[in-house]
Amino acid sequence: MDHDVYDGDVYDGAGAPGVPGAYNGMAATTLDGVAWQKSRHSNSQGSCVEFARLPGGEVAVRNSRFPDGPALVYTRAEIEAMLLGVKDGEFDHLVAG
Repeated sequence: MDHDVYDGDVYDGAGAPGVPGAYNGMAATTLDGVAWQKSRHSNSQGSCVEFARLPGGEVAVRNSRFPDGPALVYTRAEIEAMLLGVKDGEFDHLVAG
Protein backbone atom coordinates (compact mmCIF):
# COMPACT_ATOMS: atom_id res chain seq x y z
CA MET A 1 0.00 0.00 0.00
CA ASP A 2 1.37 3.41 -0.96
CA HIS A 3 1.37 6.27 1.54
CA ASP A 4 2.10 9.91 0.88
CA VAL A 5 5.32 11.25 2.36
CA TYR A 6 5.83 14.99 2.77
CA ASP A 7 8.97 16.17 1.05
CA GLY A 8 8.26 19.89 0.83
CA ASP A 9 10.15 22.89 2.10
CA VAL A 10 11.35 23.03 5.69
CA TYR A 11 9.37 25.39 7.91
CA ASP A 12 11.25 28.68 8.01
CA GLY A 13 10.82 29.32 11.75
CA ALA A 14 9.60 32.86 11.19
CA GLY A 15 6.72 32.42 13.63
CA ALA A 16 3.28 30.94 13.31
CA PRO A 17 0.44 33.38 12.63
CA GLY A 18 -0.89 34.73 15.91
CA VAL A 19 2.00 33.29 17.92
CA PRO A 20 5.05 35.53 17.55
CA GLY A 21 8.21 33.54 17.96
CA ALA A 22 6.47 30.13 17.80
CA TYR A 23 8.27 27.81 15.41
CA ASN A 24 8.81 24.14 14.76
CA GLY A 25 11.39 22.60 17.03
CA MET A 26 11.11 25.25 19.74
CA ALA A 27 11.44 24.33 23.43
CA ALA A 28 7.98 23.36 24.69
CA THR A 29 8.71 25.19 27.95
CA THR A 30 8.70 28.53 26.10
CA LEU A 31 5.00 28.12 25.30
CA ASP A 32 3.78 29.77 28.49
CA GLY A 33 0.18 29.43 29.59
CA VAL A 34 -0.85 26.63 27.24
CA ALA A 35 -2.73 23.56 28.46
CA TRP A 36 -1.15 20.32 27.24
CA GLN A 37 -3.53 17.43 26.62
CA LYS A 38 -2.90 13.76 25.92
CA SER A 39 -5.24 11.00 24.90
CA ARG A 40 -7.05 9.04 27.56
CA HIS A 41 -5.78 6.00 25.61
CA SER A 42 -2.16 6.84 26.52
CA ASN A 43 -0.30 4.39 28.69
CA SER A 44 0.90 4.97 32.24
CA GLN A 45 4.60 4.83 31.26
CA GLY A 46 4.38 8.29 29.70
CA SER A 47 4.63 7.20 26.08
CA CYS A 48 2.26 9.88 24.88
CA VAL A 49 1.93 12.61 22.34
CA GLU A 50 0.56 15.81 23.87
CA PHE A 51 -1.24 18.63 22.08
CA ALA A 52 -1.84 22.26 23.08
CA ARG A 53 -3.98 24.82 21.29
CA LEU A 54 -2.12 28.09 20.93
CA PRO A 55 -3.77 31.54 21.19
CA GLY A 56 -3.78 32.06 17.42
CA GLY A 57 -5.48 28.71 16.76
CA GLU A 58 -2.35 26.74 15.88
CA VAL A 59 -1.62 23.47 17.66
CA ALA A 60 1.68 22.56 19.33
CA VAL A 61 2.71 18.91 19.67
CA ARG A 62 5.29 17.44 22.05
CA ASN A 63 6.49 14.08 23.35
CA SER A 64 5.34 13.59 26.96
CA ARG A 65 8.57 11.73 27.80
CA PHE A 66 10.46 14.95 27.05
CA PRO A 67 8.18 17.81 28.21
CA ASP A 68 11.11 20.27 28.12
CA GLY A 69 12.06 19.13 24.63
CA PRO A 70 10.93 20.41 21.27
CA ALA A 71 7.39 21.32 20.31
CA LEU A 72 6.25 21.26 16.71
CA VAL A 73 3.69 23.88 15.69
CA TYR A 74 1.00 23.11 13.11
CA THR A 75 -1.86 25.07 11.58
CA ARG A 76 -5.45 24.09 12.29
CA ALA A 77 -5.75 22.84 8.69
CA GLU A 78 -2.72 20.58 9.13
CA ILE A 79 -4.10 19.10 12.36
CA GLU A 80 -7.53 18.65 10.78
CA ALA A 81 -6.03 16.77 7.82
CA MET A 82 -4.05 14.53 10.19
CA LEU A 83 -7.10 13.79 12.37
CA LEU A 84 -9.24 12.95 9.34
CA GLY A 85 -6.52 10.59 8.11
CA VAL A 86 -6.28 8.93 11.52
CA LYS A 87 -10.06 8.48 11.67
CA ASP A 88 -10.04 6.98 8.16
CA GLY A 89 -7.33 4.48 9.15
CA GLU A 90 -4.69 5.89 6.79
CA PHE A 91 -1.96 5.50 9.41
CA ASP A 92 -2.93 2.13 10.87
CA HIS A 93 0.05 0.53 9.10
CA LEU A 94 2.41 2.49 11.39
CA VAL A 95 1.36 0.44 14.44
CA ALA A 96 0.45 -2.84 12.78
CA GLY A 97 2.31 -5.85 14.12
